[in-house]
Amino acid sequence: MAIGVTNAPEKSKSSGSIINDPQVRGIFYQAITIIILAVLIYWTIQNTVENLQRANIASGYGFLNGRAGFDLGQSLIAFTSDSTYGRALVVGFVNTLLVAITGIITATIIGFIVGVGRLSHNWIIAKLSLAYVEVFRNIPPLLVIFFWYSGVLAILPQARDALALPLDIYVSNRGVAFPRAIFGEGSQYTLFALIIAVVASFVFARYARQRQEATGQRLPVLSIVLGLLIGLPLITFLATGAPLTFDIPIAGKFNLTGGSVVGPEFMSLFLALSFYTAAFIAEIVRAGIRGVSKGQTEAAHALGIRPRLTTRLVVVPQAMRIIIPPLTSQYLNLTKNSSLAVAVGYADLVAVGGTILNQTGQAIEVVSIWLIVYLSLSLATSLFMNWYNARMALVER
Repeated sequence: MAIGVTNAPEKSKSSGSIINDPQVRGIFYQAITIIILAVLIYWTIQNTVENLQRANIASGYGFLNGRAGFDLGQSLIAFTSDSTYGRALVVGFVNTLLVAITGIITATIIGFIVGVGRLSHNWIIAKLSLAYVEVFRNIPPLLVIFFWYSGVLAILPQARDALALPLDIYVSNRGVAFPRAIFGEGSQYTLFALIIAVVASFVFARYARQRQEATGQRLPVLSIVLGLLIGLPLITFLATGAPLTFDIPIAGKFNLTGGSVVGPEFMSLFLALSFYTAAFIAEIVRAGIRGVSKGQTEAAHALGIRPRLTTRLVVVPQAMRIIIPPLTSQYLNLTKNSSLAVAVGYADLVAVGGTILNQTGQAIEVVSIWLIVYLSLSLATSLFMNWYNARMALVER
C-alpha cells in the first residue's frame, strides 16, 4: 500500500547576490530617483534665490496690493488705473473666462452643424463642410486670429460711418455697439423668478425621465421647460412694473456715444478660437455618429420611428458616448489657446500679467499665478466633462 505523502517543495531561498534581487533593485532605483529630484529642486530654489538677491528683487505676493497705474481696454468689473495689481489680474481672469465659455458654446454649435453636414447626402453641403474642416484645421490658430483682426474687423467702416443694424446695434472697426441694459429697483425679483424657474425645470425634467423609464410615456418636457423659463420671469417682470431701461448708442459726428461696446480684440479672438476649434469638433462628431452601429438605425426604422426622431433619440445619444472624451480635449485646447490674446492686445490673464511683470519684475510670482489659474481651469473642465460622461455612459441591466 502506497502512502501518498507528498511534501510540498520548500521555496528555495535565493543564494545569489543581493544585486540580482528584483525587489532590492527596485528600491535602489526609486531611492536614486528621489535623491536626483531633491537635488534638482534644491538647486533650482537656491539659484532662484541668489538671482533675486543679485537683482535686488524682493520675493512674495505683496506687490498685488500696489497701484496698477494702467488702464484696460475691456473690463466686466469696475477697474481704473488707481486699482491694484490684484484687481487687474482678476479682470484678466474674468476676460479669459468670458472668451473660454463663449468660445466653447459657439464652437460646439458650429462643430455639431458642420459634423452632421459632413454626413449629409446633399453633395454641396457635404463638400462645403469638408472644405471648412480642411481650411481651419490646417491653419495655426494665431493666423486665424490675425485673419479676423486685420483681414475682417479692421476694414470695417470707422465709427462715424458705422453700419446701423436693427435693434440700435452699430458695427464699426471699433467693435460692436449695442444698447446697455439698466436694471431698476425691483429687478432682483425677476432674477429670483428665473432661478426658481431653472430649479423647477430641472426637477420636472428629472421626473419626466423617471416616469418615461417606468411607464414608457413621454411628457412634453421641452414646451413645459420653455414655458417655465420664459413665462415665470416674464410675469414677475411685468408684475414689478417692468424695471428696465436701455442706454442706447447714438451715432455722433466722429464717434458713437452711449451703450456698451465689444471691442475688435475680443471679437477677433472669440471668432478665431470658435471657428478653429469647431473644425476639430466637427470631425469628432462625424466619427462619433459613424461609430454607432447601422443596425440601430435600421431597427428604429423597423419600429416605425421617423428619421428625425431616430437621429435625435437613437443615434445621437449613443454617439455622445464616443464624442464626449475627445470633446473634453478640444475644450481644454480652446481654453489654453485663449492665451494668444496677447497678440491682438486683448486684456486676458496673460496680457495683464505680462504688463504687471514688466512693471514690477515679479516674474516667478506672476508665472506661478498663470500656472495655477490655467491648471485650475483645465482641471475644473475635466471634472465637469468626466461627470457628464459618466452620466451618459451605457448602464448595463
